[in-house]
Amino acid sequence: MKSISANVTKGLTKKSRCVCADNSGAKEVEIISVFRHTSRKRMQPRAGIADMVNVVVKTGKPEIRKKVERAVIVRVRKEFKRPDGTRIKFEDNAVVLVDEKGLPKASEVKGIIAKEVGERFPKIAGIAPGLV
Repeated sequence: MKSISANVTKGLTKKSRCVCADNSGAKEVEIISVFRHTSRKRMQPRAGIADMVNVVVKTGKPEIRKKVERAVIVRVRKEFKRPDGTRIKFEDNAVVLVDEKGLPKASEVKGIIAKEVGERFPKIAGIAPGLV
């Protein structure tokens, strides 16, 4: 997985609820694990912008509810710092559902996404209306 340029603060933990920002049929998801997470023993896994996580769909279409899916975090409320000194934060926590290779399952993304997501997952940036 490609590294990103920002110094990301990990603001989401296990059991965090996020909005699903695509048209896959899911409305709200809950994070259950974080991929490529390393920490000390007995610490909760944390995730930040452009991290891949395992989620459970809590609300949405009946055929997708209660399913475990992979997702990429595209917006976080916790501010993070970019190399030029600017700090970025969004008004909600949002994810986009992806497959095992990191390709989006949906055909469009609702709302803008962070530039760091476009660095690591260019296909998600291609279907997003804008990057910040």
